[in-house]
Amino acid sequence: MNAQIKAELISIGAIDIDPSILGRLTIPTAGPGAGGKAFFFKSGGHRVRLVVDEGSPLRAVKDNDNGEIVIIKGGKEFVRGTIEEELIHCPEQAYITMSERCIYDCKFCPVPKLNGKVKSSEELLALVEEAFKLGRMKGISLTSGVEVSPEKEVERAAELVKKLKKYNVPIGVSVYPTKASSRILKEAGASEVKYNVETMDRELYEKYCKKPPLDFTLECLKDAVKIFGKNNVFTNFIAGLGETDETIEENYEILAKMGVIPIIRAVGVHPLRFGELEAERPTAERLLKLAKMSRRILDKYGLDASKAKTMCLPCTGCDLNPHVDL
Repeated sequence: MNAQIKAELISIGAIDIDPSILGRLTIPTAGPGAGGKAFFFKSGGHRVRLVVDEGSPLRAVKDNDNGEIVIIKGGKEFVRGTIEEELIHCPEQAYITMSERCIYDCKFCPVPKLNGKVKSSEELLALVEEAFKLGRMKGISLTSGVEVSPEKEVERAAELVKKLKKYNVPIGVSVYPTKASSRILKEAGASEVKYNVETMDRELYEKYCKKPPLDFTLECLKDAVKIFGKNNVFTNFIAGLGETDETIEENYEILAKMGVIPIIRAVGVHPLRFGELEAERPTAERLLKLAKMSRRILDKYGLDASKAKTMCLPCTGCDLNPHVDL
């Protein structure tokens, strides 16, 4: 699998596969993919996460001669590789959701509709311990919806980070920011943070992002870079909500100039959100174009997406990492 093939797989995002072929899976409980069944496919040093959907134009079968997974498109072999077992939510990381509920109502996210579980500290610590015992844990990542307030989630995350430092692996936290969140999380022992802008097209933000103002998140990202340093602060940037490539490039550079590494994420419309947003999943060509743009801008500002140790960038399953996949 090369960047072109991976971009094609991301642009489709789903695959038809016999469940008996799949190994141990975890169901994501946060973000746009919450509630769906998916697996990680690895080939040629590249990794992609694919949702299981029998209606997909892609089909996966097992080659019984060598055990490889063959992805078929249009009746022909497209790429072959292996299924990579998850630790928690992704390979090599314990990536855990604290609260599966959210008081906000971003139109691309199913979490407010799912009204899931709020895990206790004991449950969260037990999950990490279980992952650690498997012997493949290279990092811990914490994310969350907002059960009561962003301040409460930051407080919970910080207390967990303090208890998780004993594992001596990098710890990343992705939450809604607060004025003091970066300082609190850094002092607790977090290595990296992610505060998601989602989109920086102001019109689209007002239309789809039902959460605190964009300018507040930008100020918090700027503050995070001062506290955590370059290459340790990230943000998700959704592509496919109706923005132009020019808008993405202009705002991507604003973020990179601040020292933030944006992660361009192909939009996905969850069934629970049908009719609530107008979105078009980016084509492979657009994803490749945006990834090359990302690399050029990150290089310009001395940022390196391959240096991330937690959360989405080292996983690479849902996105093209400009310093890993290109």
